[in-house]
Amino acid sequence: MNWSDEGFLLSKTRYNENSLIVELFTKEKGKISGIIFGGTSKKIKNYLQVGNKLHVNYNSKNENRIGYFKIEILNAYTPLYFDHKQKLSCITSAMNLIKILTAESQSNDKVYFIIQNLFLILKEKDWIKKYVFWELELLKILGYDLALENFVEKDLEGNKTVYYASSLNEKKYVPNFLIEKDIEVNDLDTLLSGLKLVGDYLDKIILKPNNLNYPNSRLLFLNTLK
Repeated sequence: MNWSDEGFLLSKTRYNENSLIVELFTKEKGKISGIIFGGTSKKIKNYLQVGNKLHVNYNSKNENRIGYFKIEILNAYTPLYFDHKQKLSCITSAMNLIKILTAESQSNDKVYFIIQNLFLILKEKDWIKKYVFWELELLKILGYDLALENFVEKDLEGNKTVYYASSLNEKKYVPNFLIEKDIEVNDLDTLLSGLKLVGDYLDKIILKPNNLNYPNSRLLFLNTLK
């Protein structure tokens, strides 16, 4: 089986002294694993930064065995943020979410294009706020729409509008910007509250029911923002 495609590097693991096993999310094939022979060489390894966009040629002699990639760099997105710890950690976390939440060999052009959109978001001044919505959109694409506006209640506390979701055991406040999406947010704690709310939903509704651990890369990303 042979094909060519383009895709984003999700992960890489050393296979032997000279080679790597990598996972890519490609435009036509979805998430695909393969071996890159010589992937640890100086010539190639600089291309293989998680988040970079690659052109790949895939070859496999047997559909039941892992194949191998030959790669060329298309866009070196990640090196642009080597000096920006928060954005670099964000890329790692986002790629790991896609690795965890997507199935092998199932194409999804919406996932492919939302990855591409991530690198546009990182150029924006309010990138953290937009990244919160990026995660929500990713979950929606994968069939887990949080749809906060459908179940939150609105109230006034003093002169301030607040939103919350009620259950028998607790009253959970929802950051206003997740409902009033056009408002400007300058408070980092508010943005972190939004990321935590999405993370709690991810853990409770998706990860735990599927016996998946909460990704350490996302915790590391949140820690860079504190």
